Amino acid sequence: MALSTSSPVTLHINGEKHTLSVDHRTTLLDALRERLDLTGTKKGCDQGQCGACTVLIDGRRAVSCLQLAVAAEGREITTIEGVAEGDRLHPVQQAFLDLDGFQCGYCTPGQICSALAVIEEHAAGWPSAVTADVSPEAGVAPLTADEIRERMSGNLCRCGAYVSIVQAVARAAAANPPGVAGAIDEEVSA
Repeated sequence: MALSTSSPVTLHINGEKHTLSVDHRTTLLDALRERLDLTGTKKGCDQGQCGACTVLIDGRRAVSCLQLAVAAEGREITTIEGVAEGDRLHPVQQAFLDLDGFQCGYCTPGQICSALAVIEEHAAGWPSAVTADVSPEAGVAPLTADEIRERMSGNLCRCGAYVSIVQAVARAAAANPPGVAGAIDEEVSA
């Protein structure tokens, strides 16, 4: 008897359950775009290098081009389509819009999903490679421009909107202040 190369999978995406049969080799990115018509998540390099396909899985960012759809079963997946609350943009989306954190817009969905995770990771006290003092006594490090750049480094922008992206992440983080330094906007502008 030949083994089946496909399985039914139930994906929890943006608060809704979707059940479909997928080939075991189908990436989450391809399931989202080709099977569920959630085309906000973009296919860039298809090798996990550019971040255009970034989504949130159980609140943590993941490049969906390297995640198998069958491995995402039962986990909470948030795509760019699930970030806004109805017609009201999320503060991260609004900051990207207000501060021109995009040019062509192709990388923007992945950038926004990463920014959401960056803000949460920082608020939880997770250090980055540029965090000066990682001792527990130091508390949450200020979310400086260097911190934002390091934490967002997995997302590439071919248009070079990095300055605006850093400003947008800083503004959105300041709107949700746990552990965020008050002088972010001044530092980012410099």
